[in-house]
Amino acid sequence: MKRPNILLITTDQQHWNTIGAFNEDIKTPNLDRLVNEGTTFQRAYCPNPTCTPSRSSIITGCYPSQHGAYSIGTKLLEDRHTVGEDFIAAGYRTALIGKAHFQPLASTEEYPSLEAYPILQDLDYWRRFHGPFYGFEHIELARNHTNEAHVGQHYALWMEENGLENWRDYFLPPTGTMDSSMKYKWPLPEKYHYNTWIAERTNARLKHYQKHGDSFFLWASFFDPHPSYLVPEPWDKLYNPSDLSVPKLVPGEHEHNPPHFQLTQEHAPDFSNYQETAFGSIGYHSHANVSDDEARKNMAVYYGMISMLDKYVGKILDQLDELGLSEDTIVVFTTDHGHLFGQHGLHDKGGFHYEDLIRLPFITRYPGRIPSGKTSQAFQSLVDLAPTLLSFASIEVPRSMTGIDQKDVWLGEKRAVRDHAICEFRTQPTRVHQKTYVDKRYKITVYFNQTYGELFDLQNDPDEIHNLWNDPHAASLKSELLLKYIWAELGKEPFPMPRTSGA
Repeated sequence: MKRPNILLITTDQQHWNTIGAFNEDIKTPNLDRLVNEGTTFQRAYCPNPTCTPSRSSIITGCYPSQHGAYSIGTKLLEDRHTVGEDFIAAGYRTALIGKAHFQPLASTEEYPSLEAYPILQDLDYWRRFHGPFYGFEHIELARNHTNEAHVGQHYALWMEENGLENWRDYFLPPTGTMDSSMKYKWPLPEKYHYNTWIAERTNARLKHYQKHGDSFFLWASFFDPHPSYLVPEPWDKLYNPSDLSVPKLVPGEHEHNPPHFQLTQEHAPDFSNYQETAFGSIGYHSHANVSDDEARKNMAVYYGMISMLDKYVGKILDQLDELGLSEDTIVVFTTDHGHLFGQHGLHDKGGFHYEDLIRLPFITRYPGRIPSGKTSQAFQSLVDLAPTLLSFASIEVPRSMTGIDQKDVWLGEKRAVRDHAICEFRTQPTRVHQKTYVDKRYKITVYFNQTYGELFDLQNDPDEIHNLWNDPHAASLKSELLLKYIWAELGKEPFPMPRTSGA
């Protein structure tokens, strides 16, 4: 049997319940197509609710506390073993198109970064450089979320090559006068949007591999729907804000939560106790200043961003069909972490391990092998992607990977191989440092060197409103879950070497 190709398609910061097949408020015909043709896992989790840590876990098969890139602003060191190296050693071709974010925007002599200024916008450099990069032989990168000032790399070159020489007019310059308060409608024409670029360049790689008969591991990495809430027309008006039900804070729900939850609801909160460096703590700011009208419009445009990228996911799936590659290609669709757009009175992301932020959309398709039209409650984690994809390709999984091989679960031959997921969040040591253990029914979150925490019964309290951490009736449950968490945490160690002798 021919070794399967691997096509990984990811978005950035997509809430788990934003697929039209399961949510009638949003239109995603191409993701719905994947749902109908594959298996949707409804208990998939990220290992960290921010970009760099989760993305690094995808390619290393390890948790952030193991691979070292534990936060945005850290770097995945080049000596870390990545799944692409294993695919290359087995004769596969590897490529990444779109967002990498394995390195920070700041570069130092000790920890240089290719994803930092000034190289980020040195177009002559990117004309010459297409890899290797973390196990990817071929890369075409960008660093943007909508009109950020970071635009450059291969995306900027592509815009120029396609006739948009004034592309800088559509992006915030590092210095300049463009209106940084632009919201909702992005005047950038859709044909120059990074969704268009990612789909076009991904399809070019597919054509190249098909022409040469190569087996491939290809990652198409989209930037949306990560805020800012900005999208070209007509997508900005696709959804009527008044038709949407915007999540809201339940009065009093944070009374029993850790202090930073309550501070977010103040108009001028003081987070100095949660800030160890000038970088502060990602996600900690006032959420009380977001009006209901603004939240509703944000949500409408967020949905528009998802519907737009769905169109370009469809172009990639169509290309697979046209090239005759679909039957031999495993397609995985997921995201790096979730999003808060009003749930619990919170917005964006940060140290809040609600299901909205750590749970993921997760679809797998492999015609004739992975069951079609099926939904599963089997736990998945992004740390499992690397060992699982290697297993499908009959490549030995390195002992350094602590993720679990999910192949038999994807094939429908086993009900589950996980009974829990772990999620970590940490900014600068050691003030904001939390870890969450979630099983079929319960979720517990512990904080480094703190006596407060969170405990939710997801069966009876799926919206996570009632924190049972200090509830005396839940004391024995709390003790039991803490023990389960401790052993699950210890179980994250790399697989030990086999014992071959008694002495």
